[in-house]
Amino acid sequence: MKISRVQATWCRVPIPEERRFTSDFGLVSTFDSVIVRIDTECGLTGWGEAKAGVGSAAACAGLAAIVNLDYAPLLLGQDPRDISRLWDMMYNTPREGYAVAGGYALPQLGRRGLSIAAIAGVDIALWDILGKSLGAPVWRLLGGRRAERMPAYASGGWADVTKIGAQLKGYCDKAGFRAVKMRVGVMDGSPARSAARVRAAREALGPEIRLMADAHGTWTVAEARAFCRMVEDCDLFWFEEPCSADDKAGTAEVRRCSTVPVSAGESEFTRHDFRELAELRAVDVMQPDLAIAGGITEGLRIAGIAAAYNLRLAPHLWSGAPAFAAGLHLAATQSAGFILEYSLGHNPMLHELIEESFPVEDGHVAIPDRPGLGITVRESFLREYGQGSRP
Repeated sequence: MKISRVQATWCRVPIPEERRFTSDFGLVSTFDSVIVRIDTECGLTGWGEAKAGVGSAAACAGLAAIVNLDYAPLLLGQDPRDISRLWDMMYNTPREGYAVAGGYALPQLGRRGLSIAAIAGVDIALWDILGKSLGAPVWRLLGGRRAERMPAYASGGWADVTKIGAQLKGYCDKAGFRAVKMRVGVMDGSPARSAARVRAAREALGPEIRLMADAHGTWTVAEARAFCRMVEDCDLFWFEEPCSADDKAGTAEVRRCSTVPVSAGESEFTRHDFRELAELRAVDVMQPDLAIAGGITEGLRIAGIAAAYNLRLAPHLWSGAPAFAAGLHLAATQSAGFILEYSLGHNPMLHELIEESFPVEDGHVAIPDRPGLGITVRESFLREYGQGSRP
């Protein structure tokens, strides 16, 4: 079996005005991601997803170009089932024009950012091909699913203090969710305003519903600590991304100051970033986005770190269908995996890109037993919303 084609497509899908929301990233008017397609000479096709970063859009053009111009030539003619070897080849191969010393590739300079995200998209597609070639779902290749379904939490919560309770209760009523996540951070103007919204949410939800809060890394350490003090009695299930991902020591300080569990990882790249989070005792929950952090292959390594440090794993799944499926398969097989994120924002890349669906019933998502990732991409969707690698 050999790879015959690699193609990355930047998709930009407008969000209808009535479904747009304002968060810490400002007004969100489009959903952007890069969809990776890998074809083989024997007729199998694998699908993956790469993301330029949480909240980013225009950088998707550069991300697609890296896949198409840098990695595709390396992959053509290779056996797609050699996933670990191909991952290392992409990670360690220098850009054109750099010498190869002693017959071995020198490490490239891009150890984070778009280079890793591009590898992630390719890697997810390779796992999809491997599963299809064996007639098995990816979770079977990762050691087997631990249960036939997993609990999920509804991810949304942008309403103001007067409406946040009703918004989150609506999520619970929608599909039986028993856990919900709301947004806090600079969007509120101050930790006190965020805390007031959290208190309103807890009052409306009652004590039985798990409640999380996500600040998107927008607060200083002092602001995040102040917020924790204000919500100590609200029984937060976790406080997500309190500080910038560049300040892991600051995140650890926030965790030490409070009994509120801390989660992070959606902006991190590779196992090396997550190793630092673990060593600093900065988090209770690791949240790799497989379309950013390096794909399923790197996700396995990150899950191993979580298990070794007695931490939990909850992949960041604010994404399109390929990355959602990848995170689902990983979480379902790992001892540290315990819950799935389910976007309640307008997300056509999850619900319209593929023929299948991931329905939530009684607050749980079934782990599909279809081969590979278990998705069938609508190529008409790519033709309608694809931007290629144009800026």
